Amino acid sequence: MPFLHGFRRIIFEYQPLVDEILAAVGIQEPGTSHESSSSFLLGESEKVLELNELLERHCQCSYYKEGVSYSLMKVAELGLIPPAKILLQCGADLSFEDPVTYYTAIHIAVLRNQPEMVEVLVQSGADINKRDRIHESSPLDLASEEPERLPCLQRLLELGADVNAADKNGKTALLHALASSDGVQIHNIENIRLLLEGGADVKATTKDYDTVFSCIIFLLGETVGCDEEEAKMINHFCFRVSQLLIAHGANPSDCPSHESLTHACLKSFKLHFPLLRFLLESGASYNCSQHGPSCWSGFHIVLDRLCSYLGTCDDGDSMDLLQKAECALDLMIAQSSQVKLPRNFEINTAGCSIHADKVAALHQSLKELEHSPPTLKHLCRVFIRQKLRPWPVDVKVKALPLPDRLKWYLLLNHSSICSNEEDL
Repeated sequence: MPFLHGFRRIIFEYQPLVDEILAAVGIQEPGTSHESSSSFLLGESEKVLELNELLERHCQCSYYKEGVSYSLMKVAELGLIPPAKILLQCGADLSFEDPVTYYTAIHIAVLRNQPEMVEVLVQSGADINKRDRIHESSPLDLASEEPERLPCLQRLLELGADVNAADKNGKTALLHALASSDGVQIHNIENIRLLLEGGADVKATTKDYDTVFSCIIFLLGETVGCDEEEAKMINHFCFRVSQLLIAHGANPSDCPSHESLTHACLKSFKLHFPLLRFLLESGASYNCSQHGPSCWSGFHIVLDRLCSYLGTCDDGDSMDLLQKAECALDLMIAQSSQVKLPRNFEINTAGCSIHADKVAALHQSLKELEHSPPTLKHLCRVFIRQKLRPWPVDVKVKALPLPDRLKWYLLLNHSSICSNEEDL
């Protein structure tokens, strides 16, 4: 039983030496109080001498190396650089593992957000990409998981940590940052931004096929039925992170559909319309980007979900739903010169109540549009909007030196709905 054996070794073998070293450093009770790194050297050269004498006196001890190595972990946790350097000079082992957590000194320095200590350890030979034996987390993985560890994350990247190194499950630091975010208490937006700017691969996928969008899709699902304020915070987080990921080349319309952010937003356009609008304005495919409409089609999903929504809502909500659906359809139409619909594109309007005719009209207009040659004004609109990407297109349209009527056409006549960002 290595866990108990390791724990016993701390208590009965080298803990007395550790206690002496920490007392010489100025730590009376490990983990509770300590003197600052600077005060160790300011006017206290006797402490340096005392520590060196102590280490020299015990250098022949059977458990000397374990004692100084474990002491290094304690001073690394507290950010005490001068004693850490002394311990390193006197034989502390940078690969020594805490017998309980199996973390090394560099892992502990990251967990306690000690960027200066991290640099000292790396410059002294610590493996910057070292993975612990239990969770296989690297220092960069740990730094990515909490907003408070951003200074350590930045320092690790500056020191050359491998931003795309993955654990045995294929999880990179970027996927760690995403999976650790809940959108309410933990917002790793800046961590994610820093990793992306450092070259993190947005196509990274775990062995369980989780992608960079898996976390966002999960969080969007958590907004159903939760507190209104929390839902707003989660939506805002998902929007910001989606912006970052797409700006760095992530594909939100990839296959399979359950890992496609576009597919998830299309299915829940009632709740996530602002994010859907952003995706479509940014150029996300409204069909499966790998297999086309034969796999899944945005046109079919929106009309199918519209029928489902209309069968369970009152007249006031139904008008809002119809407007959002029309805007989503127009955004998809304005994305390409030729509309691409799935084969046998049919919709069941039986549950649409009094709005069945309107839904049927939308369905029919799409089928006619697919088989009609595109008009010149439509081709111009597609071309101009593509040139104005990425989002927000509406702001750029309004800045064009064009008559208001043309701007209105470019804005799809839904600017009041499409521009509403209060739900983010």
